[in-house]
Amino acid sequence: MLRPYRQLLAVPHLASLLVWSVLARLHGTGTSIALTFLVVEWTGSYALAGLVMGALTVGNGVSGPWRGRMADRTSAPRLITVTVLCYVAGLFVLVVLPASVWYAAPVIAFFTGLSTPPATQLVRSAFTRIKDSQARTAAYGAEATVFELTFMLGPVLTAFAVGMLGPRWALGLIAAVSLGANLVFAVVLRRAGMDTPQPLPRLAEGTRRRSVLAARGLALTLFSSLFLVMAFTMVDLAIVALGRELGQPTVAGALIAVWAVGSLIGGLVSGGLPGQPRPTLRMAMVGLGMAALVPVLPPVLDPTSPVLIGLILAIGGLAIAPTISASNQRIGDISPQGRAAEAVGWLATFTTTGGALAAPVAGWLLDRFGPAAAAAGATVAMVFGTALMAWSVRVVPRTTTPADQRQPESSDPV
Repeated sequence: MLRPYRQLLAVPHLASLLVWSVLARLHGTGTSIALTFLVVEWTGSYALAGLVMGALTVGNGVSGPWRGRMADRTSAPRLITVTVLCYVAGLFVLVVLPASVWYAAPVIAFFTGLSTPPATQLVRSAFTRIKDSQARTAAYGAEATVFELTFMLGPVLTAFAVGMLGPRWALGLIAAVSLGANLVFAVVLRRAGMDTPQPLPRLAEGTRRRSVLAARGLALTLFSSLFLVMAFTMVDLAIVALGRELGQPTVAGALIAVWAVGSLIGGLVSGGLPGQPRPTLRMAMVGLGMAALVPVLPPVLDPTSPVLIGLILAIGGLAIAPTISASNQRIGDISPQGRAAEAVGWLATFTTTGGALAAPVAGWLLDRFGPAAAAAGATVAMVFGTALMAWSVRVVPRTTTPADQRQPESSDPV
């Protein structure tokens, strides 16, 4: 099972690219917490804090395709350097912004989100250049697993910094970490020979390059990821609501941590399994794990057992990182030649949209029916996500060779 990881380590520069790309994205898991505390300190309102965070998220989602397209067509180290300088400048303005002019924060946050460094797009674009299919699968699996770890550590470290230093200093510390990690990532990209983008296939005279979304099966896979994020968001909110109903917020934190640990274990194991991943099956397994939560959550089971819920989350979590890695790999494999980063940029837009759509739906279900209804909503979302993934696989069967290593075909819409 460790053979694919040994193959992965044998690819020059890949291990350092993976590690530093994850560190370059660590800021994303803590910015929301620090910024929320800062806005609440200014205004005393969580609703206004949500407005500011929403602006940051929308900026990130809107600019995802543009940043991905730039990653495909310009120098990757230069792009990372320019975007991180703009991003950190935006965070710095928020740090020094007087509380009396808090109403400027949504605009500043929006432009800060627009300039989020495209570390995700760049590293997944690099994965498409790995010729060995098993090593490529291990790369996607390792990335999903390690990034899951950042979702566990990032909020904890940020909360500790807020408690010890205050939200302004915590946000400033996040800005400094983001700057340092992304600048090192830019150096690693240069050493890996990613100064120049992959060449795009030449078009016949008089023809125009079509949208990356026109690639066969890609839009279906992206919509499948949208429903996947919707399901995750609904379950997260259901667990938070459960903690509130029990009067023990720490229970919610512990249950989410158990879910993440299960995902970590599943990601490590799946990344070393032989053969290519089956994304449709993995999506279905995630859906089954969420469906199993419905009968053990209030009001279906009241009083409920946090231990029983934790056991189900731990087992269901085993499929999360494997599903994310399989979906990410499929997007890289079926993206048009030389445009993998742009496709990943669209993934950011779709997943951001999924989270934005899920939050009000889950809130309505929680208010009307309780946590079990939110888990049921997540299950329904996974049914749609699984069906779309199956449709995508039917349109474009699984391949062991990503688009960047194939000769362009006449039927490819590029």
